[in-house]
Amino acid sequence: MFHSTRLFTRSGASPETIKGSFPTLTLEQVYGAIAFYLSRQPEIDEYLRKSEEEYEADRQANHDQLRREKPELWERLMRAKDERRTTRR
Repeated sequence: MFHSTRLFTRSGASPETIKGSFPTLTLEQVYGAIAFYLSRQPEIDEYLRKSEEEYEADRQANHDQLRREKPELWERLMRAKDERRTTRR
């Protein structure tokens, strides 16, 4: 929820708009999440930054492992990814 709260808060979305994206939350909970985020913004932003860095490092390690251990599969996946990119344009 922190990541979403940060994105919505920075985009200027209203609490009502945020609630629309999280139908299981009450408006009171959305306001609470925003208040919590704003009161601890530097710590939460740092936590999210580190989490994103760790995710990216893990993702790259997984890609490197797949490329080494299953090069044929890696090539097929990269071709499929390239094909998908070109068909979206």
